[in-house]
Amino acid sequence: MKSRLPSKKNSIIPRSILRTIDKFKQTLDPNAESKVIEEFRASRYQTISSIRFLLILIVVPLLVNQLSRNFVISPLVKNFWNQEKVEIFLNASQQEKALAELKRFEQVLNFEARIGKIPKLSAEVVQNKLKEKANTIAEEYKAESINAVTNIFADILTAITFIVLIFKGQKQLSILKSFAGDTTYSLSDSAKAFLIILSTDIFVGYHSPYGWEIILESTLKHYGFPENKSFISLFIATVPVIMDTIFKYWIFRYLNRSFPSAVATYRNMNE
Repeated sequence: MKSRLPSKKNSIIPRSILRTIDKFKQTLDPNAESKVIEEFRASRYQTISSIRFLLILIVVPLLVNQLSRNFVISPLVKNFWNQEKVEIFLNASQQEKALAELKRFEQVLNFEARIGKIPKLSAEVVQNKLKEKANTIAEEYKAESINAVTNIFADILTAITFIVLIFKGQKQLSILKSFAGDTTYSLSDSAKAFLIILSTDIFVGYHSPYGWEIILESTLKHYGFPENKSFISLFIATVPVIMDTIFKYWIFRYLNRSFPSAVATYRNMNE
């Protein structure tokens, strides 16, 4: 189902003016009432179909992710990990953190014994406590490693599911695009400008490097990759700049033609 809005990509007249002219023509049409009813029915169908397909795109991949993770992938990975006696740590970063945690535990024991918080421990007792703590840390990082490997396979399966849904639902996707376009056109200029400023400030704004750093660190940990500060710094130094350039080009090429008043509002709000 295509959008009801006319396509004026090559027109030098702003779309807002063209829409106003079209609405004026519709008021002069003797069959305007029946057309309004027909448009309402089409709009209702478009809205329901779009929301349903959007929910499918969100819920189905999430269900596939959780079900495959908990009932298929995780048991297989755990079984393989235990049978093959795979290394506890997936990378050196995990090992360094584990050693630092064990060393800190030993220092805490010595400190508490020196200040009299706990009785002075013999060397044998200290070694036993360190051994217990080491086993606990090993189990924690083993579970983290298993979870990271599980995340890789589960997310791949989720991505495949999402792609299949997209390819299988081309008609629904077209309706969803039309619905998104109509919704965007229906927003006021101030709302459009607000959304533009909000999205740009989140992804390429002054405070965005902190957000990118958290996202990258969480992603690397999610998949069991080592925390690479050089990679994170390089990513933050290049990707937001590229995104900012693309965004400005998009404003120049598309928004200026489609929503000139929204762009003017955006510039006024940004000043």
